[in-house]
Order: sequence, then structure tokens, then C-alpha cells
Amino acid sequence: MEDFEKLYNAGWSNWKSFPDPRKGEYLNAPLGSGVYQLRNKSIDKYILFGTGKHLACRMTSLLPKPFGAGTRKNEDKRNYVLKNLQDIEYRTISFIDNNDAKQFEDYIKSVEQYLFNT
Repeated sequence: MEDFEKLYNAGWSNWKSFPDPRKGEYLNAPLGSGVYQLRNKSIDKYILFGTGKHLACRMTSLLPKPFGAGTRKNEDKRNYVLKNLQDIEYRTISFIDNNDAKQFEDYIKSVEQYLFNT
């Protein structure tokens, strides 16, 4: 596997505004394995991160129903994202192997502080 520090510094997509489904906006994320990271730009803090075998699908669970899909064990995360949607940005990084994505997720958990430590 590639050096995680190098990948962390150069492998991410650009930051994008989190889409508002109430406005018909869309999510741009890998269809396969990957890792996402969210930050609140108004307070310049990382909010949460995660991984998924189908990252775009997994990220739809970051909003509460009826706006999001899938399951999440922590409603506080989903409600926080919706309440602060105008300030939430995300970035992603794709992986071919989901095990590599999970190892990278462990790495980013160790190098950053998050409001919700997934």
C-alpha cells in the first residue's frame, strides 16, 4: 500500500460543498471503495470521516430521513450535518481495495481531531 502520509497530503479530491437534497443538488463521490472527510468551514473544524465499499451510497446516510438514505447508528451526526449544511464541505479519496480504504480510515483517525470520532 502507498505511504499514507503522502496519500493524505495529495490524494484527496478538492473540497466541495455538501449537496442540499432540498435544492436538487447532487453528491460527487466514488462509486466504489473510498474514504470521505467532512469539515465545517465556518468554524474550520473536521466533523467526521468514514469509509464504504460503495462510497457515494454510504455518504447518502450522512443526512437524516427523508433527505438521507441507509442507516447510521448516530442520529446526532445526521442532524448536525443537516443543521449546518450551508457550512459543510466534503472531500473523498478512492481505493480499489476496501481493506486499503479501511487502513487509510484508521490512519486519518490518528492524525486529525473530529467532532464525531466515527
